[in-house]
Amino acid sequence: MHQPAPFRGQANTSLAHILAHAIESSDKPKHQIAREVGIHRETLLRVMRGDRPIGLDEAARVLDVCGAFPRASMILALAGQEDLACEWMRSEMGEFLEDFFTALPGQLERTLGRRVEDLRPRWANGTSQLVARMLAKHIDDITNRDISMALPR
Repeated sequence: MHQPAPFRGQANTSLAHILAHAIESSDKPKHQIAREVGIHRETLLRVMRGDRPIGLDEAARVLDVCGAFPRASMILALAGQEDLACEWMRSEMGEFLEDFFTALPGQLERTLGRRVEDLRPRWANGTSQLVARMLAKHIDDITNRDISMALPR
């Protein structure tokens, strides 16, 4: 089923939540983050509270300065997955999603070509399940191969 995109206020609240998490869990003080991003410290605090809307470019700079993967974190937050955005923002999963989200549109265009018009929104959930199962199988195959190479013959 197609999930509607968050409303403008919800998007700002989601971004504020993940930005606050990134800032609070960063090893840098807030004044240093604000300086590196190029905004006033008070403005940064208002963004963290959700009192001041923030543009995507500015949000990406904050996340980057805090050591998070900006695209993955923002896409997850805007998709209503704030908790995962916070959990994965500095992890290998975050890095995977950063690269995946960046590469996917081009790969779809190259692979599907004109057939991209034949895609149906209702296939999205099943496709995501298929990709997740394929990744799990791939990880299992690599793990099994590594184990079998380590066993004495």
